[in-house]
Amino acid sequence: METPKKEYSDKSTEMTTMVTILEKLRKKGVDKEFRWTDKGFHLADAEEYFAPEDLKIIKTYRFEGESSPSESAILYIIESNNGQIGYTIDAYGAYSTHENEEGYDDFVKEIPVVEKDERLIFEP
Repeated sequence: METPKKEYSDKSTEMTTMVTILEKLRKKGVDKEFRWTDKGFHLADAEEYFAPEDLKIIKTYRFEGESSPSESAILYIIESNNGQIGYTIDAYGAYSTHENEEGYDDFVKEIPVVEKDERLIFEP
């Protein structure tokens, strides 16, 4: 029996590492990092600070280290209400590297999740 051919392109299999995803963001020109501050998320090239209601998480990637839990991380791709797209990275649990980790975690949990298809994020 012949295996049916796919009628669509499953690009999700191409994105297996954080480096691959960050490179795709760079090529698309949306490789800005949302950095956590006590005032909210902030992009390095802007003066604006964003509250959770000003943002939406449009894609989440989880990476698990093969040999060590310290290699585990979450990459959130975020879009602001004014159309800016960027990302934030967090390690799992105790391995997180953010100052005021509890504040960061609470902030991220308040951002609405509106998942977008990868093609809408990465393709021209």
